[in-house]
Formats: sequence, structure tokens, C-alpha cells
Amino acid sequence: MIEVEVISGRTLDQGATVEEKLTDEYFKAVNYCELNEEDYNTLGLAEGDRVKVKTEFGEVVVFAKKSDELPKGVAFIPMGPYANQIIDPSTDSTGMPQYKGIKATIEKTDEKVLSVKELLEVI
Repeated sequence: MIEVEVISGRTLDQGATVEEKLTDEYFKAVNYCELNEEDYNTLGLAEGDRVKVKTEFGEVVVFAKKSDELPKGVAFIPMGPYANQIIDPSTDSTGMPQYKGIKATIEKTDEKVLSVKELLEVI
């Protein structure tokens, strides 16, 4: 298990598929967590592996991806239903929740990555 700070944001793939939330394309665009190569290797991950991301606000299982753009200790999850599972729902009257700097733990798991529909049914 590692401790990280999770950030979220829009990606080209997420933006291109945002109007089609129940499609495979959208699922693939938002169902992952990018990790620095050192963090990825610390967890013993390989392509196709899944991780459980836990914060004080919730947890979610997503696919792990290696990134050469993130610093050690930072993880990125695209904006969408998976990131929404682990962020503070409070908006402090801004209408937008905080998608940056969320303290989390990440561990490798054999649990299934739920589809967008399955994820929304759990809520």
C-alpha cells in the first residue's frame, strides 16, 4: 500500500465521450488511475492490474496505468464517476467539489472494476 495525493481533471478522451456515459468508450476514458513509475513498481503492478483507491470520503477500484508525467506520490484519475467516489462532496458554496490534493491510499486488488452503470447503481 502507498499513500498519495490524488488529483483529477479533464482529459481529451473523457471530454470526447462525456455525452455517452454508458458506452465502452467513456468507461475506458475514466476508469483508471495513473501512477508515477516508482509508485507503480512499488505496488508490483503490471498492465491490466487493478488498484483500490481509498480516501476519507470513499473508495473505488480502477485500472492502474504507469505515467512518466507524474511525480512520485501523486496519482491522477480522470474527472467522472470513478473520481467522484473518492472526493469530498462538499462544494463550499462554489458548486464545484475539490478535485485536487485528496489524500489517499492505493493498493493492488483483485476486485472488479465496476462498469459506469454498476457504479451508479451502488450509490
